[in-house]
Amino acid sequence: MALTFIFMLTHNDRTVADARDCLEEVLGAGCRHIGFKDVGLPFDELTRLSRDIRSAGATVYLEVVSLTRESELQSARAALDFEVDYLLGGTRAEEVAPLLHQSPIQYYPFPGRIVGHPSILEGTATEIAASAGSLAERDDVHGLDLLAYRYAGDVPSMMKQVCTAAGKPVIMAGSIDREEKIADVFTAGASGFTVGTAAFDNRFPAPFPGLRGQVEAIRSLAEKHGGAD
Repeated sequence: MALTFIFMLTHNDRTVADARDCLEEVLGAGCRHIGFKDVGLPFDELTRLSRDIRSAGATVYLEVVSLTRESELQSARAALDFEVDYLLGGTRAEEVAPLLHQSPIQYYPFPGRIVGHPSILEGTATEIAASAGSLAERDDVHGLDLLAYRYAGDVPSMMKQVCTAAGKPVIMAGSIDREEKIADVFTAGASGFTVGTAAFDNRFPAPFPGLRGQVEAIRSLAEKHGGAD
């Protein structure tokens, strides 16, 4: 299965202020899976950003990192207005999923216990895998968004346990900042992974500086480890 690389127009779990300007570089690097968070910019600006991504022929992802019930539900409703293709994250599937029933949005909530901002994944690998399995039993949950590298334990082992327990696509998110982690993501059986902060911080060796160079470098790594979608 091809490994989908999703570029997030985000830094430290917030959509960057110049996201619409950055979008041109990301598209120029050939990336066609692009997302943003529900915090960092006003919703009207996120609406325009989503439309820009879609008009370029790319798939649109919104990741929810808001911590309160009210803000998570607000972001889920906003996803309908943004006309995103995927809603990632959030922890209240029992309330969010019904809001999306009449839409084509693919819903991938967070398994496990999520705390703080930037978000951290807590609990044992067994507990996280059990959470993943429980969420995946829902017909209105299409996959999972795992904060893999925001976990303090044995990440590769935990990722494999979650992918096995879920039986549905799992996107790995959070602090993926080098080739070894991308290789581990593929080996675990993930369907895709996200990168945002690391690219803005120029963490990947690239043929030339800047965001476009970073995105091209990460796409090459995704192709190397499983073939990029």
